[in-house]
Amino acid sequence: MRILGIDLGSRSVKLVIFENNTFVEQKIYNTSFFYRNFCSIMDKKIVILFDSLGMGNFDRIISTGYGRNNVNVDNAEIILELKAHTYGATYQTKLQEFTLLDIGGQDSKVISVKEGRMVDMVLNDKCAASCGRYLENMANVLEISIDELVKHQNNPVSLSSTCAVFGESELIGKISEGYSVEQLSAGVNYSLFKRLKPLIERFSGKSIVITGGVAQNKALVSFIKSELNFSSVIVPQFPQLNGAIGCCYYYLKINNLWK
Repeated sequence: MRILGIDLGSRSVKLVIFENNTFVEQKIYNTSFFYRNFCSIMDKKIVILFDSLGMGNFDRIISTGYGRNNVNVDNAEIILELKAHTYGATYQTKLQEFTLLDIGGQDSKVISVKEGRMVDMVLNDKCAASCGRYLENMANVLEISIDELVKHQNNPVSLSSTCAVFGESELIGKISEGYSVEQLSAGVNYSLFKRLKPLIERFSGKSIVITGGVAQNKALVSFIKSELNFSSVIVPQFPQLNGAIGCCYYYLKINNLWK
């Protein structure tokens, strides 16, 4: 059986194929590029032109993500984003009990997982200061790449603003005071951690699993390891694909097809 999982994110679209219970293919597209090049308007709805993707045919399509209710995926089953990420993390880590931190482009989610199921959650979608878009904006202000920004964690400049917009103004002020790019970058990474910390601390557990594109922020992961009481901090092999992976694994599990 060939299954396509789609995570329609605010910043990127992730596609994963499972064939005979095996993860066999992946693709990631910028969201705007994906909609322009692989979607069309039919009956006043946006539909995906799968032939243009070059990924072959599928027996089942499972969809989730930020745009799951805005894009009409023909013959697809839609599942909640929280469920998709829970299943994705259990598949990737083989854990049944953990705290899941998923940091997307425009929101952050913390999920408590017990016996492989979500039992509680908290979502921060009120401000971009707790997600990937914040890091993108701050990197632009510093005129460096995201890859450069996420390297730095030592001697962070104190950034007190809790708003992404005002945070940019505060960062510009710190630049004018003569702080180094390394200190400023560390300050940006630590300010993200400070906003996520109270959300994470609502849940207890031995392990935390970090997913989403921001899971590749080495400084953030280091802050979590040093300042929070988890015995293990896990970034799975495919953090950005976690939701799409979860779509496939969910279908196989609930239909008793997982071996």
